Amino acid sequence: MPQGRPRILVPGKMSQRVLDRLPETFEPVFVAAADPALVTPDLAAGISGIAVGGKLPADFIDAFPNLEIIANFGVGYDGVDAAHAAKRGVTVTNTPDVLTEEVADTAIGLLLNTVRQLPAAEQWLRQGHWAKEGAFALSPLTLRGRTVGLYGLGRIGLAIARRLGSFNVSIAYHTRTPREGLAYTHYPTLKGMAEAVDTIIVIVPGTESTRRTINAEILQALGPQGVLINVGRGTTVDEAALADALQRGVIAAAGLDVFENEPYVPDALLTLPNASLLPHVASASQATRNAMADLVVDNLIAWFETGAALTPVAETPFKRKGA
Repeated sequence: MPQGRPRILVPGKMSQRVLDRLPETFEPVFVAAADPALVTPDLAAGISGIAVGGKLPADFIDAFPNLEIIANFGVGYDGVDAAHAAKRGVTVTNTPDVLTEEVADTAIGLLLNTVRQLPAAEQWLRQGHWAKEGAFALSPLTLRGRTVGLYGLGRIGLAIARRLGSFNVSIAYHTRTPREGLAYTHYPTLKGMAEAVDTIIVIVPGTESTRRTINAEILQALGPQGVLINVGRGTTVDEAALADALQRGVIAAAGLDVFENEPYVPDALLTLPNASLLPHVASASQATRNAMADLVVDNLIAWFETGAALTPVAETPFKRKGA
């Protein structure tokens, strides 16, 4: 390996495309997990960057005195302590835009699956019930005439809203402040939106301010025809309250691509016929994951070659010293 290349640490699992591209420009170094106990003094001193696909706590960041940049695989970076990195002057990057359209497509697909019970209908056919017992039962819900409220209206939320427009449904949204130039109805409170709509699509980041904000009160406000879709973060939904609401008919159905303790899904949700569940696949196409991987590596290259990352997160709008 040529000398003088920046050393990039990869803790735990990472996209194979990232692993394939890193040696072209950097000297990759690997540890089993983001655990400070695994960091030797020699390792600590030599690391300039980290490429991460999972959690990166503050004490692990502090183990590297010469760390300059953390390249996060994913648009959400709640697993990385970006506020602490900012205090250290360490840039954090994520992978926005490249997964926007894929996640928006999945959100619409999950909504249709949930409302029309399409996965259950397919199993009815595959298990021979159609031939032996006749047609699958009529779906009690439809997308016709629904009012959809978007909890969050960033890049992905806007892409979902554009797709929803083709279905001729009414669209509303809840964010802390209204977005200018949009025809959608803005609600300043989540409860206010829940009371006004019959479908909520969650697409907010997993922060402390959003933790379990979809709770029993919000589900009650959504009502017995209500449908909840979550393609954001599992921590936003109180899963016990959701399971209870689905069991008791407080809301009609839910479609979830994300969960609080992935890959573990509560048994109470697994057994419900009115819950459509996916294993966090919203951006999981080869094309999109390759684009995400490329942006991870391209952020690192840009940082060390030009002194500025391509997609730094809001907390760390830094330039490289001396650039």
